[in-house]
Amino acid sequence: MKYEWLESHATSKKGAYKEWKQEWEVHRYMLRDKMFIMHGGDNNGKEIITLKLDPAEGQFLRKQFAGDIVPGYYMNKEHWNSIYVDGNVPDEVLRDMVDKSYSLILSGFSKKVQREILEEN
Repeated sequence: MKYEWLESHATSKKGAYKEWKQEWEVHRYMLRDKMFIMHGGDNNGKEIITLKLDPAEGQFLRKQFAGDIVPGYYMNKEHWNSIYVDGNVPDEVLRDMVDKSYSLILSGFSKKVQREILEEN
């Protein structure tokens, strides 16, 4: 895989884990019961990584990397974005997207749960 660092970077985040979702045939990176990355394929079998971003930032990146970053495959098109692994999205851009997706999901939990997650070993 082009982004071979993805799994170690995603699972290094506090409370994050990877699971296989058989029905969708995708790997999901989760924080508690919330997904922050989906890694699988589109309906043509092309490998994609889907992440959540602030809508304005997602729209900006879709324009900047037209064809390589598209509205989230099978997801809310405003908040989720899919990156084609065979495209030209630099590692540092995807790494930043992973960090922001994790932060968005984390911020959706109550302050108490956020503290619990961040204090986990």
